[in-house]
Amino acid sequence: MCGIAGIFSNNNLLQRIGAATACLQHRGPEDHGIYSNVHNTLALGHSRLCIIDRTAAARQPLTYQSRYTIVHNGELYNYLEVKKGLESRGYGFHSQSDTEVMAAAYAAYGKECLQHFDGAFAFAIWDQQEQVLFAARDRFGEKPFYFFYNEDEFLFASEMKALWQAGVPKEVNQKMLYNYLTIGYTSNPFNPQETFYNNIQKLPAASCLTFAMQTHELSIENYWQVDAEVNTGIGEATAVEQFNFLLTESIHKRLRSDVPIGTSLSGGLDSSSIVAFSAQIPSKQYTHQCFTAVFDGFEKDERQYAQAVAAEYDLHQHLVRVDADDLVKEMDQLMLHQEEPVGSSSVLAQYKVYEAAKAAGITVLLDGQGADEVLAGYHKYYHWYWQELYAKKRLASSGELKAVRALGVNELFGVKNKAFALFPHFAASLLQNSKAKKASRQPGLNPDFAADHKKDFYYSLPAQLDLNGVLYFNTFVYGLEELLRYADRNSMAHAVEVRLPFLNHQLVEFLFSLPPQFKIHRGWTKWLLRQSVQSLLPAQIVWRAEKVGFEPPQKAWMQNPMVQEKIQEAKKLLVSKDVLSKTVLQQPIVPADAHAANNLDWRYWSASYLFR
Repeated sequence: MCGIAGIFSNNNLLQRIGAATACLQHRGPEDHGIYSNVHNTLALGHSRLCIIDRTAAARQPLTYQSRYTIVHNGELYNYLEVKKGLESRGYGFHSQSDTEVMAAAYAAYGKECLQHFDGAFAFAIWDQQEQVLFAARDRFGEKPFYFFYNEDEFLFASEMKALWQAGVPKEVNQKMLYNYLTIGYTSNPFNPQETFYNNIQKLPAASCLTFAMQTHELSIENYWQVDAEVNTGIGEATAVEQFNFLLTESIHKRLRSDVPIGTSLSGGLDSSSIVAFSAQIPSKQYTHQCFTAVFDGFEKDERQYAQAVAAEYDLHQHLVRVDADDLVKEMDQLMLHQEEPVGSSSVLAQYKVYEAAKAAGITVLLDGQGADEVLAGYHKYYHWYWQELYAKKRLASSGELKAVRALGVNELFGVKNKAFALFPHFAASLLQNSKAKKASRQPGLNPDFAADHKKDFYYSLPAQLDLNGVLYFNTFVYGLEELLRYADRNSMAHAVEVRLPFLNHQLVEFLFSLPPQFKIHRGWTKWLLRQSVQSLLPAQIVWRAEKVGFEPPQKAWMQNPMVQEKIQEAKKLLVSKDVLSKTVLQQPIVPADAHAANNLDWRYWSASYLFR
């Protein structure tokens, strides 16, 4: 993983690309390089974290065939397979790096090279002959790509702070701020290019960008999407077998590295499954070290589950203790790296886990993120499945409600859910209108701020109102991208690379082809995954009904006097910016759990960093 930047401009080019690249040094502290064209109208910058081929032959910017110059952040996990295909076509290589493979693939296939890639990446390739820049982002948006574009200049970078260092104005997007403060949204489901700052856009996941220097034209297009057609004829045994094969292949490729690899281990099913599958795959770099965030005295601390898995697979486990003092000391630095507001203090716990990994000499971590979205891991997905069954008059006969109650899960299913099932689009419209009215009347907002932005309300529901539809929405429209941003910034703050085996595109395509009963069945979420690992993990992990998520004791932390002092300062800042009403300064701070729906004081604190 690395930091990349680029500038097309006639104005002070080399000084600006130098400042932008230096700003990204935390992402790649081991090397850096700058390329400029002969006319000094284009410059590319790279800060390098050496993962695959640590030699000078893989330095970036990397030029291929004296024509294509690439800067790349991320990893191409199937680079060996892609390279073999290119060599059969006569393409040669001077390094063992995945980056050179990407450049050669572009030389061979043009933009269709993206169809050959399995990876987490953001890259840009300058074609000196055609005078065109081609850039792309991976299918799920694991790696970031921000850009600024006007009639005179085009700039891009891995993080927005690099653009600010290169002279892009920093101006808060009030529409995004309104939606964050009212409903907690950190992106716009209607416009995936929008960010919390005016003039700065992000390249959407699974998208590529072309910039023509001669005409100054910029175009963006999507290169991949999941086909949601369901295969109703597949049996459970076949599904489990195919799932096991695809996940094993995904992990196998993500264990390719020239540096030590460990795992995040929360104690939940997803990270535990990664450990179990990894144990079956020979790897010289897999260290059998794992890192677990623990919260002393917290009833939702999951160390006992993580310790059970660590013992099962003889892992060297690092317990990473996180408390309110860490929140006070680290919040400024955390938000400097995140750049945009975060949903809860769970982001800090993740930040500390990656810090511990780096201190232990681990540069790459496998993590279970993405499984909840593609396999229906959250309890909120129950009612979507029940509504689907109810609409088909199959809820009672399925036994799903009864099975869930037997597991002690108390998700509600009442009259409103039944109405939603029978009249989904009418009910969705009513819900959206209700949410919009509630947002515009939210206590604490400056009335003028609320009035100016109530028309910009972003609340959205899935286009397809069933279980697969909401999973698609959370994976590709709103939900997962937020978590991927947290992971990228937190890991790269410590020059650590995170790899997510559940986000292999072939695996995800397969999962979306399955009927909903492979995700929720007999009351169990993530049914397919549980079936796959029931012989590999302790029963207390596989058949655990409660869903904790990655949750710290935020409510207790927010009662800390120093935390409250920080929140009060944040509220004063937002009042001075005419975002909040002065009345909030007289209101007591309301501590809330990390995943509480109305976590207002946390949002005030996080949002205040937009103006710092």
